[in-house]
Amino acid sequence: MRYTLFFLIAFGQTTLYSQSISSEAVLQKAIDFHDPNGNWKTFNNAFTVEMTTPNASKRTSNISINLPAQYFKVEATRDTVTTVYEVYKDKCSMTYNSVVLDSAMAKSKNMSCERAEMYKNYYTYLYGLPMKLEDPGTDINYPVEKRVFKGKTYLVLKVTYTEAVGSDVWYFYFDPKSYEMQVYQFFKTDDRGNLISDSGEYILLTGSEEISNIKMPKIRAWYYNKDDKYLGTDTLLK
Repeated sequence: MRYTLFFLIAFGQTTLYSQSISSEAVLQKAIDFHDPNGNWKTFNNAFTVEMTTPNASKRTSNISINLPAQYFKVEATRDTVTTVYEVYKDKCSMTYNSVVLDSAMAKSKNMSCERAEMYKNYYTYLYGLPMKLEDPGTDINYPVEKRVFKGKTYLVLKVTYTEAVGSDVWYFYFDPKSYEMQVYQFFKTDDRGNLISDSGEYILLTGSEEISNIKMPKIRAWYYNKDDKYLGTDTLLK
């Protein structure tokens, strides 16, 4: 992804899945668990995300996504500051504490339409998983692995993207019985496309909330791969 995610690799035992299930089959089972009625493609709803990080005050973001209308809005409040980014098709608008900003005013507040697009991609990607793994430019054509991570066994999909989408390498961890997505992690790559093992982050997912009959992870806890350092937690609120 061409946007920075607020995101120890501990592979443990890694083997190819002995039952030779395909990556497409694992993804379909995961989608069947999270979005059994196929509602993501027509998603039109709102939700709230509360972000907590060490040594910083809480940030509360009210997010609206209307995929058919190509509309996105995030209203984020931290302390006494509220910012709003709104994207409708190829147009964007921004406000800072209820003041509508032009491009010059937005720049002085470190706001921009590029940042609005980044937020749209960020929230749509994370809260659209695992369904977003069906998007064009996504390559899941790798052997399914059976991997122990943090003491639990998962089925793991490796995911890469075309150059136009991004160069990160992602791994998605699914419960082998329910196919619930419970962990994901990403790594950066060097100029030759080789994975940089001490880069990137992993995210532990716990609980769920149903929004438009889609099971979305309720709590996302973020850590560095290189040293297991805790970065923060996003909590999904209805």
